[in-house]
Amino acid sequence: MARFLFLFCGVLVALFAVEMLKPVQEAVIQPFTGILATISTAVILPFDDTVIAQGRVLRDATTGFAVSIEAGCNGVEAAIVLIAGIVAFPASLKNKAIAILAGFLFVQALNIVRIISLFYLGQWNYTVFEWFHLYLWPVLIMLDVLIVFAIYLQWLGKQNPEAEMDAA
Repeated sequence: MARFLFLFCGVLVALFAVEMLKPVQEAVIQPFTGILATISTAVILPFDDTVIAQGRVLRDATTGFAVSIEAGCNGVEAAIVLIAGIVAFPASLKNKAIAILAGFLFVQALNIVRIISLFYLGQWNYTVFEWFHLYLWPVLIMLDVLIVFAIYLQWLGKQNPEAEMDAA
């Protein structure tokens, strides 16, 4: 357990430090955030042709209402927590790589649902938007991380049942 905690904290600090570097922000994080806005718009367009993406902003062309996907709202930080947990837990490199890719996709899929819901909540009621944005969705995103990690651990047990018996 101590090994896991030490590795988890080390990887977490390292990944957050890298993420905060200006070149990483400019070359990776900001373009990625713009892609999230574009994907969110593509999901919405079949149902609502008034939404447009402008960089990392989703805007309703009719009302002018917009949401900007900022740092902390792009799911990167949640993905970093998940990646740190996966890296810190003993498993093969192949299993870790599969889990990181799948986990990242699951976190981002829920994050796109979050972005779209906030876009419409903000147009409906700003007080409700703020409550969902500041309180409910951050908890749900981190719960998603926890659930994905738990599924990963269960999947690992099925990949290597002998290790489970050795641990008993």
